[in-house]
Amino acid sequence: MNSGWNPVVYDVTDKNIADLQPLQKLITGDYPVVVLRGLLEKEKLNEGLARIQELYENARVTPYVNGSLTLIGTFLVKYLPDIDKYFSAAKEADDRATSAGLNMASYVRNKLRTVLGLNSFEVASEPDGRQYASSNIRICKNSIDTPLHNDNIMRDGAAHNIVLASLKYQLSCVVCLQGPNEGGELSIYRKPWEPEDEVYKISAGLGYELGVVEGKDHCRFRPQSGDVYLLNPTNHHAVERVYGHDRITLGFFFGFFNDELEDGVTWV
Repeated sequence: MNSGWNPVVYDVTDKNIADLQPLQKLITGDYPVVVLRGLLEKEKLNEGLARIQELYENARVTPYVNGSLTLIGTFLVKYLPDIDKYFSAAKEADDRATSAGLNMASYVRNKLRTVLGLNSFEVASEPDGRQYASSNIRICKNSIDTPLHNDNIMRDGAAHNIVLASLKYQLSCVVCLQGPNEGGELSIYRKPWEPEDEVYKISAGLGYELGVVEGKDHCRFRPQSGDVYLLNPTNHHAVERVYGHDRITLGFFFGFFNDELEDGVTWV
């Protein structure tokens, strides 16, 4: 089912939107994906890919009963039971990226702040100064997919004493550094997570059974190398099976504490 629920593309080459409507429409569910073409110059893309190659030896595979996740960097939800360990891992990951000369996360963050007209857009930190990780790199190899899932730090962080649990909205930014030969589409459904969805949770695995999105509008978006795209990850979404060379993306979550959507924070 689609019902005209399609990606919305903005050409931001040498221009700014200076409009919060794309973010508002993602939050309300009117837009499935916002694609910002021209945000990332070809030279910057090539430089980023070269730097990432230097970090491949740091890639770690997290296995699940229904798949696996290959990641350079870290992610918060994995460490929620031991938040101190997360902040140590976050610092190590960002220091490693800096040592490799990889500054794409800050570059994209600053470009987004300007293009969207945000007042501020910084990596989140706790009151004691500990900073969250700025980004991570996801590698989907040949024949690998990412099962249907959702991301919601307001839910997952509620039992933990972290500032992100107080966010009102969570969105996601993904930079497509290298697309696969075939497959690798983002599949996103017009279905935000609800507590009732937990009956569809895959036991000891990643994500949810497809029954949770039955009958819901569905958008499939295949990113091109250099695309920067935004989505609402509290909606159920997946990455379809990849064929050919690796699908490589750099990404981070971002969120807002109020309806003004002028001051954003990022993390992974």
